[in-house]
Amino acid sequence: MKNSVLLSICLLTIIRTAAVAGDVPWLVEVTAPPTNLPIAHAGFIAPLLEADGKPIRNLEEWQVRRAQLLREWNKFLGKVADRPKSKCEIIETRRLKGYVRQRIRYENEPGQQIEAWLLKPSAASGVHPMPGIVALHQTTRDTIDEIAGLAGPEMQHLGPKLARRGFVVICPRNYLWEDAPTIPEAARKFLARRPGVLGMSKMLYDARRAVDILAALPEVDANRIGAIGHSLGAKETLYLAAFDDRIRAAVASEGGLTFRSTNWNAPWYLGAAIDQPGFARNHHELLALIAPRPFLILGGESGRGAADGNRSWPLIAAAQKVYRLSGEPIRLGLLNHGQGHSIPDPVRDRTVQWLEVYLRR
Repeated sequence: MKNSVLLSICLLTIIRTAAVAGDVPWLVEVTAPPTNLPIAHAGFIAPLLEADGKPIRNLEEWQVRRAQLLREWNKFLGKVADRPKSKCEIIETRRLKGYVRQRIRYENEPGQQIEAWLLKPSAASGVHPMPGIVALHQTTRDTIDEIAGLAGPEMQHLGPKLARRGFVVICPRNYLWEDAPTIPEAARKFLARRPGVLGMSKMLYDARRAVDILAALPEVDANRIGAIGHSLGAKETLYLAAFDDRIRAAVASEGGLTFRSTNWNAPWYLGAAIDQPGFARNHHELLALIAPRPFLILGGESGRGAADGNRSWPLIAAAQKVYRLSGEPIRLGLLNHGQGHSIPDPVRDRTVQWLEVYLRR
């Protein structure tokens, strides 16, 4: 336990030291909470900076508490499987303006294959290593084709935009569109195959497997990997950043931090347990697990499907206390654009800037 705590402290020190060189110019704008926190939808927010009734005063004490939170969350989520170490197979390659797009296939769960799009900057060929991004798609029948720029609205074409800016991007398909005609049926099949394991654990497993593939590429700097996602993809981004320290910076757009903001109780996410009286977990704990790595939440505030906004602040503010243990500035915040369940153009540009700055290109 002592060695793991010391290693975690060293990692936090490295991240903090690497981050002091500069910040996005609008950092204060997104990290300042409102004067009055709207707590109506926040749910139970357990104290983070307490352990056995005693206050947590420094990073070393926090690491002990952090390890406890990880154990409790992993027990709740359940374990899918050990991740294999096989590499990916390139199925097709196409050169486009500013990037190369490849359809790849790789072993996901042991014995199971999955496909993803891999986008590589063409202008940066020979310039290695490059930062990498795991780009997680929203709920759409187009799945990976949308986020990779082959289908759907341009607003969702995050992969090409990032690839043209010098990132190697992997876009893995979510399990809900694998071998089942509907989302509920896909969830039912998985839950029957892995009793006691939550659907969100499967999504986390798949996202971490995508990090494995990305980090193994010779043109990718494994120390500069980020993540981004909208809606469903934002939920995955939150969990991926919380449980995988290889994610050094991330942006989660409209995933819904509070359990009441969206359908977190669906069987393909966390299930009905979160609605039970006395349920002790909440997402401020996951934000705290990410500290002190930069994490930006995009909120649309209101309108059809809007999931994040000022109602997300009680959870963010609670986690910022953990970020503060690492010193100022705090790099956890909310960009509330107020334009509903979307990623408007100016906001999309800011998300790219966030990843560029904090992945230290």
